[in-house]
Amino acid sequence: MKKILVINGPNLNFLGIREKAIYGNEDYNYLVDMIEKYAKEKNFEVECFQSNHEGGIIDKIQEAYLNGTDGIVINPGAYTHYSYAIRDALASVNPCPKVEIHISDVNSREEFRHISVTEPVCEGQVVGKGLKGYLLAIDMILENKYDK
Repeated sequence: MKKILVINGPNLNFLGIREKAIYGNEDYNYLVDMIEKYAKEKNFEVECFQSNHEGGIIDKIQEAYLNGTDGIVINPGAYTHYSYAIRDALASVNPCPKVEIHISDVNSREEFRHISVTEPVCEGQVVGKGLKGYLLAIDMILENKYDK
């Protein structure tokens, strides 16, 4: 059974509270429940992790390498645009595939959101598909098919 880690960065715990016009009305628990139900349907093991702290995210990425995780879905939040530390952690866990996910279409938002320092070390990226984008990212890992 495949083991997938879903990592959410800063402020994702405020889904359903922050900028509803961009991120929607569903809260973080809804997202986790949706992913866990999908894991049961598709018969894979999943762990969902959220941290507002860069070091916690890095620790979790490194832990995934050591515990045999088969793939990582990551929404680094604002760290996407400047965290070379998270980028380096993601790069170090090869051959574990990684897919970057963004709920909104970051490419049509503020200019600073157009830059991702983490995307180049990921096999795939999903943007602008809402919460369902997480399931698309998981499918990429399960099917070993990546869009860039």
